[in-house]
Amino acid sequence: MILTLSYHLIPISHTQKNQKILQPPLFSFCTLKSLYFLFLKIKLVEVFGMAIVSLVILPLGVFFFCSGLIVNLIQAICFVFIRPLSKSTYRKINRQLAELLWLELVWIFDWWAGVQIKVFTDPETFRLMGKEHALLICNHKSDIDWLVGWVLAQRSGCLGSALAVMKKSSKFLPVIGWSMWFSEYLFLERNWAKDENTLKSGLQRLKDFPRPFWLALFVEGTRFTQAKLLAAQEYAASQGLPIPRNVLIPRTKGFVSAVSNMRSFVPAIYDITLAIPKSSPPPTILNLFKGKSSVVHVHIKRHLMKELPETDDSVAQWCKDIFVAKDALLDKHMADDTFSAQELQDHGRSKKSLVVVTSWACLLIFGALKFLQWSSLLSSRRGIAFTVSGLAVVTVLMHILIRFSQSERSTPAKVAPAKTKNEGKPSETGDDKQH
Repeated sequence: MILTLSYHLIPISHTQKNQKILQPPLFSFCTLKSLYFLFLKIKLVEVFGMAIVSLVILPLGVFFFCSGLIVNLIQAICFVFIRPLSKSTYRKINRQLAELLWLELVWIFDWWAGVQIKVFTDPETFRLMGKEHALLICNHKSDIDWLVGWVLAQRSGCLGSALAVMKKSSKFLPVIGWSMWFSEYLFLERNWAKDENTLKSGLQRLKDFPRPFWLALFVEGTRFTQAKLLAAQEYAASQGLPIPRNVLIPRTKGFVSAVSNMRSFVPAIYDITLAIPKSSPPPTILNLFKGKSSVVHVHIKRHLMKELPETDDSVAQWCKDIFVAKDALLDKHMADDTFSAQELQDHGRSKKSLVVVTSWACLLIFGALKFLQWSSLLSSRRGIAFTVSGLAVVTVLMHILIRFSQSERSTPAKVAPAKTKNEGKPSETGDDKQH
């Protein structure tokens, strides 16, 4: 009190001369209190937002895992009892089973989040999509590139025979990874010494596939992030390669093997480029569950397999040239916010996915009511605890699926150290480790 009184009795001129000494503290107790409540408010908003997301994820997760486990069980029975007798019959049945599960994710994409896919391609390519075997090479831009591929396959009538080359850990994902394994996806360990024979045998098994299939191969080897782009740019600069701006440097050994083993029975390669318009939020699994709409532009260019070079080195160079052209195409998209003036509009949302999800919902609700009536599960503390534990497990599994899909959490393959030009020819961007 004495200090405050003496401060106000000092003349103004003298106060100004001694301003540095007599100026009160900048951060008063009220300021700190305001900052604390602002911080608390932000945290509460975050917690509330996550609670809302969890309330959405939980019912969708229960729906997906219950229906998925039913599909997985039937797939396992068919694998054990039908596949040894007739692989063709097993594949036809499994195609329908896989669609019963995968159409649920197509429904989330189309009806829940309302994501739009705009396709840019020539009419002939558009007509042939889904009517021929095809090898797909695509830039790995977002968390849901694989789901965009599923939606395109569903539009083209080949969702149940859509395949991909994926990392081995993917097949251990509950429900979705298991369904991919039953559907003959190719899983690699990202070590060429181990994967060469695995890839070759897997590709050869597709020779007698009974329906037109798409095999997706992400030759960049990992999902695009700015950190990975910087690493790719540094490597390209050190080796005198074209500096990438929108893509990563392709790993070509897997592509060369695919062309070598599939040339005789796959007529076409689809060069697919994905881009997101500037005004559209990035499509992620989390945003899909939140119901956030987005737009995805897809450019497709069809190449005849017979027109590719014959030698492995030439095929590898062809792949690299494709990605240089893809980089330039993405530059154009960034400038114009579109691929071209000739846009083939999407055919619209899948009504089949809506029918499948509605049917699953009726079946599961009816089954759940009958089970609760028979078991009296919610009439005891033990039953309630069991139910709550089950819901908690589903929530955790859904969050694992979301985190697994995020680009920032994707793990780049091990890359062999680049040699300097004086030490000889460097290994091809880690091709000995990644495809």
